[in-house]
Amino acid sequence: MNEGYVVRNLRVCVGDHVIVEDISFTLSPGEIAALAGASGAGKSMSAMTPFGLSAGVASGSAMLDGIELIGLPERQLSRIRAEKIGFVFQQPLTALTPHRTVRQHLQEAAMQAGGAKPDKAAMVAMLDAVGLSRPEERLAQYPHRLSGGERQRVLIAAALAHGPRYLVADEPVSALDAALRGEIMALLVRLCRERGMAMLLVSHDLAGIEHHADRLLLLDRGKVAESGKAKQIATSPATDYGKRLMAATPRLSEPLQPLPETGETLLEASGVHVHFPKPGWRRGRIDAVVDASLTLAKGETLALVGGSGSGKSTLGRAIAGLGPMASGVISWQSEALPPRQRRSAEHRRLIQPVFQDPLASLDPRWSVADIIAEPLRWLVPEAERDDRAADLLEEVGLPRDFAARKPASLSGGQAQRVAIARALSANPEMLLLDEATSALDPLVADGVVSLFRRLQRERGLSMLFITHDLALARRTAHRIAVMEAGRIVECASREELFSNPQAEATKRLIAASG
Repeated sequence: MNEGYVVRNLRVCVGDHVIVEDISFTLSPGEIAALAGASGAGKSMSAMTPFGLSAGVASGSAMLDGIELIGLPERQLSRIRAEKIGFVFQQPLTALTPHRTVRQHLQEAAMQAGGAKPDKAAMVAMLDAVGLSRPEERLAQYPHRLSGGERQRVLIAAALAHGPRYLVADEPVSALDAALRGEIMALLVRLCRERGMAMLLVSHDLAGIEHHADRLLLLDRGKVAESGKAKQIATSPATDYGKRLMAATPRLSEPLQPLPETGETLLEASGVHVHFPKPGWRRGRIDAVVDASLTLAKGETLALVGGSGSGKSTLGRAIAGLGPMASGVISWQSEALPPRQRRSAEHRRLIQPVFQDPLASLDPRWSVADIIAEPLRWLVPEAERDDRAADLLEEVGLPRDFAARKPASLSGGQAQRVAIARALSANPEMLLLDEATSALDPLVADGVVSLFRRLQRERGLSMLFITHDLALARRTAHRIAVMEAGRIVECASREELFSNPQAEATKRLIAASG
């Protein structure tokens, strides 16, 4: 029997639309091949459609160990998936069934090809193999009780429970922070090497692919732009498209670009504490932010970085008056702001947020014009709102006729620009950017970051940039504050932070991002 996965002239259509055309590649046993490119390039469609896991209809050829997958009846295709392939998806919380325990997930996965029900020792060994701490205790837990990294490890354990020969990983780490991304990718690579599995990796992270994949196909609008050794393409792409992708991907090795000059201190947070009650019946509280203090000058970008659960977003929301604050003082130009419940419309105007998921932050029932004009109800006469909304669309680089659209008709980058226009409509002096580019591919994210730079120059805006991407923080921020376990453990200029890091958390983040 011919071993390996051989794809020839793959074409994928959804209705009358051709999504993927003329894709060819091979995946040998033990090899790691990556499909990379911008959003909409056809990566996931190319990876999933031959296995019957997309809305697309495939033609061409996809041979797995000598068996043609294209045109295979679903019953036989399902059997091949169960026997030979493991799947790791981007969002583990949605990929795992919320009302099933970790034990039940592993049992179902191990038995899908007709295998025996695994005993407790076998399941503990599965979790131990993927580096999950306290594996015996985890068996009784539900997905919502696990962190993002822990859920992803459970998903990997379930994908490997039936001993597959092939692994398909669709953006398996894009939702994780830098340290977890490195850990999970290193884990996947180690398991592939140890078990002789082949892995088809879907990713838009060229920097990560460089270190983990053997070969790379760079896709652009459903076609192969270039292919070859992953390290060569990720570091020295031959096509203009590949060069744009590489330039848009922040790296710690890139030279520092100049940033706008800053002015006097605008905002000061002093001794901020935030805590929440422990969930369920347990007594006590969780200290999410502990004695955090920072300053932000006019025209300055301060990046707040740290791992998942470090308290970044909680601190940012407390500062902006969007979340609770147990104690501490937030001052604006040396004047203490009142608690969030007593802040006036003028106080709220000063700081406007832009969130991580642009489509989730926009009301799907409203038009773009209504979304942008909502904050203008208290600031601008009704007759002027539509023109003001159209002007803001132009300011963020969108055509004026987008005003009539609904969010569902927007791409991720367009939706984020609408969210930025809405934030600007109140004429703020500071933006709170909470992972505002992490849901976007490198090209789109780079365009949004360039927009933030332009707005900062033209409007003199200050920005609190919350991110888990240290390389992006280095590219965009004047200063960087590092958080761990709710505390700010270090704050310094970007030059000083990387040349002479002091805190162990900073050193770990730099090592994980390098």
